[in-house]
Amino acid sequence: MIRPTLDWSDVFSFQDYGALLQLVSNSVIAGAILGIVGGLIGVFIMQRDMAFAVHGVSELSFAGAAAALLFGGSVVIGSLAGAVAAAVLIGLLGARARDRNSIVGVLMPFGLGLGILFLSLYEGRSANRFSLLTGQIVSVSSPDLGWLIGISLVVLIGLVLVWNPLRFDSLDGQSAAARGVPTSAVSIVFMLLLGLIVAVAVHIIGALLVMALLVTPAAAAMRVSHGPLGVPLLAAAFGFVSAVGGILLAIAGTLPVSPYITTISFLIYVVCRAIAWRRDRALTVQGAQPAPRVAA
Repeated sequence: MIRPTLDWSDVFSFQDYGALLQLVSNSVIAGAILGIVGGLIGVFIMQRDMAFAVHGVSELSFAGAAAALLFGGSVVIGSLAGAVAAAVLIGLLGARARDRNSIVGVLMPFGLGLGILFLSLYEGRSANRFSLLTGQIVSVSSPDLGWLIGISLVVLIGLVLVWNPLRFDSLDGQSAAARGVPTSAVSIVFMLLLGLIVAVAVHIIGALLVMALLVTPAAAAMRVSHGPLGVPLLAAAFGFVSAVGGILLAIAGTLPVSPYITTISFLIYVVCRAIAWRRDRALTVQGAQPAPRVAA
């Protein structure tokens, strides 16, 4: 009898799970912070139709981190420099959605090409190169965690300070400008906050996973809720579950953390879509108008 090539014990093994969990405590804290902050800022990313821009910022952040790795500088500083530069460019030049998408479309291949060039010239450990794409969530050091906590606090405080004008501008930019809201300044501030959180996200979870925590949780939350409080809370909760749940599953097996985080995030989105579909179908049968898809 031929033995299956893949056994569940090869994927999940909870032997010595408690000891492993203590070793990755920094990773769990980092995942929780990224999930919560990413979910909160993701609400405005979705409201402002900027999911594509997140990918553009992450590519420039990846390029900056790769340059720092090549020239022996701080990877965190390089990632921050690349992300902030991309955020400022998009914020200044992409006031309209069409302009913004064009700029992001130009920045993405440029940043990716630069990053690949720098990594191809780097002669150090291959694990360092690979981590810029997939992150190092299961080996977060105390200094990395300190950077993450500090920058996340800056982003949270910034969001709280501009929450109302940012929300107004995100939902109805023309009315916000007519009411005296400095929409250009609000847009720049938001892009800077986005650049900061993307930079630490790239350093911790990699350029390929950024959208799984900054876009998908908020997109899922907006499917099942429409309130000004419900959507952010749900988005933060979904981000937390995706990140922490992915890490807790990853340390029980031999697979990388990336598939777990992205799969949990995707499954949450699918479930939310199914709930929204059933609700809207029931309302249609009753003759009522389904609620709009924009968080109010």
